[in-house]
Amino acid sequence: MNLEQIKELIKVLEDSSLTTIEIEDNEQKVKLFKETKVVEQAAPATQVIPVQQHQEAVSKTESTEDTASAKTINAPMVGTFYKSPSPDKDPYVKVGDQVSADSVVCILEAMKLFNEIQAEVAGEITEILVEDGQMVEYGQPLFKVK
Repeated sequence: MNLEQIKELIKVLEDSSLTTIEIEDNEQKVKLFKETKVVEQAAPATQVIPVQQHQEAVSKTESTEDTASAKTINAPMVGTFYKSPSPDKDPYVKVGDQVSADSVVCILEAMKLFNEIQAEVAGEITEILVEDGQMVEYGQPLFKVK
């Protein structure tokens, strides 16, 4: 292999995305390496809003009439929300049902334990805020009660 051929290989290596070229014939062996630079890209900035701040922002946008009479039943833990004791059973509560403080309104599954959640407020269920089988966070509103 002559010098001109080696220069051509260098040019090919520089102009390509290859990092190594190795050529061997009966008499010679040429191995060329290209140094690669690792470029770290910063992830785009995201704004994380804690659940409580999000709830406060949402509640500020609601009318004062609704917030004065509406209460929420919030998740006391992180888990999977289930509206009924089993898929073939009726839900614990539906929109329009009256609940007392000790009424069971749903189940939250956490670590294979099924926890019955009580309303802790009395009134009428006006809205169910989560879907069956949905993951919920601590403090996340589950039901609106009037």
